[in-house]
Amino acid sequence: MTEPGRRNRLLPGLPLLATALLVGACADGGAGAGQDPTATPAPAPTTTGTPSPPSSGRGPVTIPRSAFVDLPPELRKSASQPMEVADALPRLCAEEFASGGRSVTASAAMTAIYKQPKDRPENVPYGTLNQTVFAFEGTGAADYLGRVRGALTSCRSFPQSGLTVTVRSEPMTGVGDDALLVTLTRPATGLDGTRTDGTTTSQITVVKVADAVSVVHDQGWEGTSNNPDLTDDFARAAVRSLDSWQR
Repeated sequence: MTEPGRRNRLLPGLPLLATALLVGACADGGAGAGQDPTATPAPAPTTTGTPSPPSSGRGPVTIPRSAFVDLPPELRKSASQPMEVADALPRLCAEEFASGGRSVTASAAMTAIYKQPKDRPENVPYGTLNQTVFAFEGTGAADYLGRVRGALTSCRSFPQSGLTVTVRSEPMTGVGDDALLVTLTRPATGLDGTRTDGTTTSQITVVKVADAVSVVHDQGWEGTSNNPDLTDDFARAAVRSLDSWQR
């Protein structure tokens, strides 16, 4: 866990990523491979599909890298990499976080591996962030939040690898135009999958800013717990990135 006050020091006005565009596919599906924390950064991502032009006739929508959370150097374990939207979105009881609507004009996803500020280079990572950004038209962004909330009301727990994962969702106040925090709690296990004492958590934030939504899944490394303070920081950084992109 972070020491008191660290949250305000880690992510003050996260720098935006390079302006190279990451064009998102309108489809929800796709397959992708996981990232090696020691891998060298990949070249600038290519398109993951052809975005559909919105019915308003404004032309195709692209989602730039600057729409995603950029970790500061003290937290960055390796460079962010593009990934398939279908692999980035969490799956609980069903496809609660899939876009599920024709008002989506583009979608794209990135994954990042992070560390704690004082970790030595040889230390294992602290956690991973899988972030998906959806662009909508009309009331699509608000409708998406409504669908996610509705789906989560009937998903209180789900099985995973022989264990039961409990689900708790709650609103996040003062974050974007609308935001939701989802906490997943499961029995703790060792690297070999055997039960150990206690529980571990991971958290999902869903943040709406204007016509865009960010879904960030924050997970501890290799089944360990995430840090809720950092999850809150990541959600607020997502707001800044979405807001800057849409200005």
